[in-house]
Amino acid sequence: MFIEKGAAAGVGALAALYSTPLFAQSRFDLVIRGGTILDGTGAPPFPADIGLVGGRIAAMGQIAPEQAARVIDASRLHIAPGFIDIHTHSDGDIFQYPTADSRVHQGVTTEVTGNCGGSAAPLAGARADEIRRAYKEDGVDAAWTGVASYCDYLDRFGISVNHAQLIGQGTLRQNAVGLVDRQLTADELDAVLRAVDEGMAEGAFGLSTGLEYVPGRYTPTAEIVAMSRVVARHGGFYASHVRNEERYVLEAVDEAIAIGRQAGCRVEISHLKATGQGNWAKQRGALALIESARRAGVDVLADAYPYTAYSTGLTILLPAETLEGGTRAMLGRLADDAGRASLCAHLVNQVAHDPGDFSLIVIARMKSEEDQALVGQSVARIAEGWKVDPAEAILRLIEKEQGNVPFIGHGMSAENVELLLRNPLVMVGSDGYSMAPVGRAAQSRPHPRSYGAFARVLGYYCRERKLFELPEAVRKMTSMPADQLGLRDRGRIAAGKWADLVVFDPAAIKDEATFDSPHRFASGIRQVLVNGVLVVDNGKHTGAKPGRALRRA
Repeated sequence: MFIEKGAAAGVGALAALYSTPLFAQSRFDLVIRGGTILDGTGAPPFPADIGLVGGRIAAMGQIAPEQAARVIDASRLHIAPGFIDIHTHSDGDIFQYPTADSRVHQGVTTEVTGNCGGSAAPLAGARADEIRRAYKEDGVDAAWTGVASYCDYLDRFGISVNHAQLIGQGTLRQNAVGLVDRQLTADELDAVLRAVDEGMAEGAFGLSTGLEYVPGRYTPTAEIVAMSRVVARHGGFYASHVRNEERYVLEAVDEAIAIGRQAGCRVEISHLKATGQGNWAKQRGALALIESARRAGVDVLADAYPYTAYSTGLTILLPAETLEGGTRAMLGRLADDAGRASLCAHLVNQVAHDPGDFSLIVIARMKSEEDQALVGQSVARIAEGWKVDPAEAILRLIEKEQGNVPFIGHGMSAENVELLLRNPLVMVGSDGYSMAPVGRAAQSRPHPRSYGAFARVLGYYCRERKLFELPEAVRKMTSMPADQLGLRDRGRIAAGKWADLVVFDPAAIKDEATFDSPHRFASGIRQVLVNGVLVVDNGKHTGAKPGRALRRA
């Protein structure tokens, strides 16, 4: 069941009234005329006008233009439900970029945040003051504590897209005990389980883990099973950035499936991939595990993005013991000469498997002004310029930026990306952020997926590569993630649904963002509506902020 504040009632009856001659002079807020409807279910497209009232779809069929306060001519265009990005990391960035330009310009109307084990809420425990200070530096008064107050804060703040939140397992564990490599005590685990229960009751849609990161690396499977049981009782799902995406990807996928089986919880494998050329052959095996689990009754899906490169931070390459205790402790270990030599040997071995070569690790952002020339350079090239080994260059970069060095890793095969996207059990998720080509983001060279993932699926993989028909491509972005979330009135075009809509030209839609020039909006998208309000009109952002924090009841 899904509940929203201010939800309109009796929309079906309203639609029926508008369809009768008696009400021929009544007015819709907006009518989209002459378009071809892709309803989100995967069904064949069909022609119809759409009439909106109060933010919802009130009628579909032939609607006279004089019945509308405004008419959008969608002749020769397609209309789809707004795209639901099932995997994003806009929890904090949305406050810097509330108009979510990178998202709406590619048709995204709902983002799912709190992925990979990290969420903005709950904001509690020993780290709360530190995190609030960091937000304050960005001009944000992080006054929330739990999921409910975070959602309320978003609604007051004003955003252009809808937000649905997962609870980050890593966030809960750090709130409870910090970054320590040990099992939770019985009392500590009880406190974490209460936090999961409270977050789900306040509207979270599920639990996420980032088991390649800390403290996910420190977390035994049994703790995640216990948390997922609580999630299952609330009807939510478990989304896992699995423990390994390289040498041990099969074992990691199997662990996620086992958690779902033991907990009785739906599972989503986040950004499924096999990185490093030596591991590419394992991609089919990972999909086979998911397919086999579904046949055995485990409700498991996956999401993937349409690129052969991933993006994360350089500290993911360090051993777990180096990261224990947080940034200050890590930097102290890097300063130890004997330990540093051991770390360099570790990095050489690690990079050999993911992504395979130091030249494939490209720096995406540096904070300091004097280091901006390093952005867009590979670690191999930086090392050459510094006249050090590449492993030593990584450690110096980490020291320069106090541990926060995003990079792009060119580690996957084009064949595997197509294999994933084509599979009917795989949704589209960007793993990206809300941003715009201004301010702090403009100084970085992020992964182009934040601007182009959904347009790339429709343009390159659907129209050009012909991996699937257009209705199936749209289903992977709309009804499929809506069903995963339990959103009954989004993700489909039908009377009574919220009017999250995308009007686009299927012959022209294209991702324009590239790895060299990532801050470029997609082309071919004419209008985007969020809750019935035009956020993009004739390809331009209107500045409107009709987005809402969605809450699962």
